[in-house]
Amino acid sequence: METWQRNLVVLWIGTLLTSASYSMVVPFLPLFLLKIGVHSHTELWSGALYSAAFLAGAIAAPYWGSVGDRFGQKPMIIRAGIALFITYGLTAFVRNPYELLGLRILQGLLSGYIPGSIALIGSNTPEDKVGYALSMISAASSGGGIVGPLLGGTIARLAGNRVAFGSASILVLISALLAIFWVKEAQIRRATTRPSVIRAIGEALHNRQLVTALLLNMVVSFSIMTIEPVLTLYVTQLDPSTKNASFIAGVVFSLAGIASVIFAPIWGKSADKVGFPKVMIVGLIGGAVWTLMQIPFHNVVAFAAIRFVYGMFFCAVYPAINGLIVRSTSQSFRGRAFGLNQTANQIGNTLGPLVGGAIADITSIHGVFWVTGALLASVTCAAITVVRKPGMLPSVNETHHTAR
Repeated sequence: METWQRNLVVLWIGTLLTSASYSMVVPFLPLFLLKIGVHSHTELWSGALYSAAFLAGAIAAPYWGSVGDRFGQKPMIIRAGIALFITYGLTAFVRNPYELLGLRILQGLLSGYIPGSIALIGSNTPEDKVGYALSMISAASSGGGIVGPLLGGTIARLAGNRVAFGSASILVLISALLAIFWVKEAQIRRATTRPSVIRAIGEALHNRQLVTALLLNMVVSFSIMTIEPVLTLYVTQLDPSTKNASFIAGVVFSLAGIASVIFAPIWGKSADKVGFPKVMIVGLIGGAVWTLMQIPFHNVVAFAAIRFVYGMFFCAVYPAINGLIVRSTSQSFRGRAFGLNQTANQIGNTLGPLVGGAIADITSIHGVFWVTGALLASVTCAAITVVRKPGMLPSVNETHHTAR
């Protein structure tokens, strides 16, 4: 097994475990608040716990990207894994919401296992295999998002939320140990300047292709996250008579992730052949069409099938954007690029649910589907326009060997 293949296997497992550790505890934070005695303003506290980590991550990601470019991505992966191990472990012992909020902020500030893995894979994989490798990491992240809630929910029910947090810390410790002993980062040209977020943003702004990819990430994340606050609620409304509404909602919710695990590697191989821009556009078109197709179906089974098809197409988008970032940056700038990419993603993740929840409150849940579909269609049109303009995005085989 070549070094890049071993890195991919090890970081695939690490990403799966890290994603699972996150999703096995974070969705249950509102319930954990009740366990530690928060019975008033629970929704406000819950929103603060989610947003605080997103905001902290958006602020810190460019800095850790700069440090990674200076000292290597492997140390950043290990740092993030150990930090998450400690914060998840400490969360098992919190006694009030203020302690929980503080630890969530620390998680946001110190996390970065998956972005670091993407940056390392993007820099240490042969150019003709980058699309496949990035899609595999994306599939691992989706797989963790499927397994995590099932595992976390089971542990919380049998042993309590505190044990679930302790279990999550063990999983992410395993991820860190895997990186320590089996990941090998190639000796590439490092950045020589001191880590600086301002300097990283300034350099990025002079790279038109990178700025385009970052903007695409942000608006795509914003678009799809508008539907997140209401999707599970909508599924339960489709069949309000069922006694297993939460279970059915969870299954339907996970179908797009299951489709991602299956089809993301296929899209990745296609991107290596025809280019990331074409695959991204196909994924966006499919995402827009099949989001709108969810509107007329008021049967749980039919709706679930549409969600699966949606996942088949949309799973092509994020790996393609990551591939565009790899193609548009030099190895010495890649950590900063993916740090800024995480910031763009977190901004979209933060604003999307707020807008989606407001739209649902003003109109209806169906109104959110219309808005999400329209947003994705608009992004698709913008992406097609960008692709047609020379120099806005890298071509099939274009790779930047020096930072611009």
